[in-house]
Amino acid sequence: MHRQSPEEAAAVARENAEASGYRTLLGYPLSEWGEGRAIIAMDLDARRMNRAGVLHGGALASLIDNVCGFAATYAPADAPPRFCVTLSLAVSFTGQAASGKVRATGTLKGGGRKIVFCSAEVHDDSGNLIGFGEGSFR
Repeated sequence: MHRQSPEEAAAVARENAEASGYRTLLGYPLSEWGEGRAIIAMDLDARRMNRAGVLHGGALASLIDNVCGFAATYAPADAPPRFCVTLSLAVSFTGQAASGKVRATGTLKGGGRKIVFCSAEVHDDSGNLIGFGEGSFR
């Protein structure tokens, strides 16, 4: 596991203090953030479950989208924030989670000056892969 630098920890603190409305609605903080990588952890509760009592696919897709976006836009705490929009997103659901916490890890895979490509995996508390995805971002 990557050990966060003080600069990365400050960037995480700034981002969590200025969370977007959608991120606030879903209620998940940014856990780790650095150049080309990000981690979001989310507690599972009734707000995030579908009718079958497991994590809703839309919430899982949102985690993948958001963690990829963070991986693409790291900015140190003393730099202006960077933003991106999702151009495409493909998500695969490989398991279910009904309790505990899920952890989404996003990685910048490559790209150019304007368009980048990222991938993400989401694991449950036991380390089981419950979803993964990839997307392009501008």
